[in-house]
Amino acid sequence: MELEKIFKGAKDFLPLLGTDYVEFYVGNAKQAAHFYKSAFGFQSYAYKGLETNSTDCVSYVLVQDKIRLVLTSPLNSKSPINDHIVKHGDGVKIIALWVEDAEKSWEETTSRGAKSFMKPTVEKDEHGEIVRSGIYTYGETVHIFVERKNYKGTFLPGFQKWESPYESEPVGLKYIDHMVGNVGWNEMNTWVKFYEDVMGFVNFLSFDDKQINTEYSALMSKVMSNGNGRIKFPINEPAEGKKKSQIEEYLDFYEGPGVQHIAVATDDIISTVSKLRSRGIEFLSTPPDEYYKAVPFRLEEHNHQLKEDIETLKGLGILIDADEEGYLLQIFTKPLQDRPTLFFEIIQRVGARGFGAGNFKALFESIEREQAKRGTL
Repeated sequence: MELEKIFKGAKDFLPLLGTDYVEFYVGNAKQAAHFYKSAFGFQSYAYKGLETNSTDCVSYVLVQDKIRLVLTSPLNSKSPINDHIVKHGDGVKIIALWVEDAEKSWEETTSRGAKSFMKPTVEKDEHGEIVRSGIYTYGETVHIFVERKNYKGTFLPGFQKWESPYESEPVGLKYIDHMVGNVGWNEMNTWVKFYEDVMGFVNFLSFDDKQINTEYSALMSKVMSNGNGRIKFPINEPAEGKKKSQIEEYLDFYEGPGVQHIAVATDDIISTVSKLRSRGIEFLSTPPDEYYKAVPFRLEEHNHQLKEDIETLKGLGILIDADEEGYLLQIFTKPLQDRPTLFFEIIQRVGARGFGAGNFKALFESIEREQAKRGTL
């Protein structure tokens, strides 16, 4: 179902222009920045730390096309950032959303029941001013609203341009396609209602445990989208199964709800994944031969569209799915830290607007093989 039809006639009280940045709280931002530069091809962009008079925390900002990652670490034991890292490990704290009016965004959401994280605050330097505000969402995750129309600086006041003698080549990542949140037992509908009532999103796709299951585990998921379709947040909750699902494993090790994965788009997934593999990024195991033999039957009328060679996709472990509007290619990394929590998805859309429902079984069986190795299935 097209978003335009769902939203027709509705007033979008929280217009969102896109994802502004995603901020991770990590144990060692300097080393994490080197990893994302070397392995994922992000570029140095901005920095805040002791050299900029920030004495409580340090942040490195990385960019690749329209994606901005902020990696933040505490600089002393008194910083509250420590509590987040001790409890959750490295993980996403802030999903920042680009808006025209940060004060109005805060008023609209808090008046509808959102818990405030940050009242509208004006931040200034010689390059102009930025207004930011924020609300809490699931777990300790936060949405920051960023209004930057009166700012000409590099990133935010308090940051300086980050000049680095080392840069790696980008791998072709373009923008954030969607970000997935894992919530606890029977909490999915609570957070669906939050995004509907507080942020004006709609639930335009739903998957239950009859659609997302394997022999051992199951989960349920609902996809939330804002009015213009630029922001999509699928929300997962565990479902009963013979063994522990990947959602339960995440909740155990993250110690609560949080961002499960970030899906980043590419125009050439074969090139992107080949580069990532050559730089040491590990992906989930490749599905069996039967999966790839069935691809022509699953693509049906979109077979003539498929430009990629199936054997090449199989060699890289890339999954293929289709909906009425086209096809998509996707692959998932293993967790990017020792706790089996946050991972990345690489996705290329060729018309398709879905989320790879036809791949769910193959994907989750692959995840279960990793869980079995970890002894957490």
